[in-house]
Amino acid sequence: MATAEEIIEQEVNRSELVQDYIMSKIADAPYWKTPLGPVPLDALNLTRHGLMLLLASALLIWVFGFLYRKKDPVPRGFTNLLEVLVLFIRDQIAIANLGERDGRKLAPFFLTLFFFILFLNLMGLIPLFAGATSNVNVTAGLALITLSVMIGGAIMKNGFIGFLRAFIPHGVPWPVMIILVPIEFMGMFIKAFALTMRLFANMLAGSIVLYSIIGLVVVFGIAGAPSLLLAAGIYILKVFVAFLQAFVFTLLSALFIHQVHHPAH
Repeated sequence: MATAEEIIEQEVNRSELVQDYIMSKIADAPYWKTPLGPVPLDALNLTRHGLMLLLASALLIWVFGFLYRKKDPVPRGFTNLLEVLVLFIRDQIAIANLGERDGRKLAPFFLTLFFFILFLNLMGLIPLFAGATSNVNVTAGLALITLSVMIGGAIMKNGFIGFLRAFIPHGVPWPVMIILVPIEFMGMFIKAFALTMRLFANMLAGSIVLYSIIGLVVVFGIAGAPSLLLAAGIYILKVFVAFLQAFVFTLLSALFIHQVHHPAH
């Protein structure tokens, strides 16, 4: 019969296994953890989340390059689902926020952004893969892309002088402008920071909660089995959150781009 010290040691070891698994899902590392053991990625100059970005890019190309049946007269099945999402992003986000002309021009950007984030979010729910959007560096990179479109698109559309004039409100006394103009300028970067933290925090928190609940079974054995029902509910919720966060990131990107591209509005 195991002594109290041995029981405590076993529980500590199981807790450490749970912590290692949670970290393998949310933390970046120079290897990919598989059932057959860790696969080193150093030779490819990749990390675990870098590999997820490549896989999501490949999946994006495969889905729209091969699975999507554009030539079908009547879209059915998976093609119909994709068209519903594509039309929704184009009409309800791109055109609704940027107008018919600019919305159609930037629709490919918003569609790529939405599906790329969606694939990353859903891949994080698969046991073999890792949640790249739980990494603040990944979400910061996505936000920087939006920021680049905000700045570059505004300069192309309004000119460099017109871009700078957007930060100078009309009819405001010049002493107030000394304070207001820097705030307006910094607000553009604060928006990008908000995009970064919103996606990162939501995906990280959801992953920690889900895998911690599953870990109760490892730590407490059969006594923790009822927690699997809660974990199943949270897992289904995270599938919804994966779509929701991709939608919110894309919607906020469209709103922020609109504000910079059309300062008169």
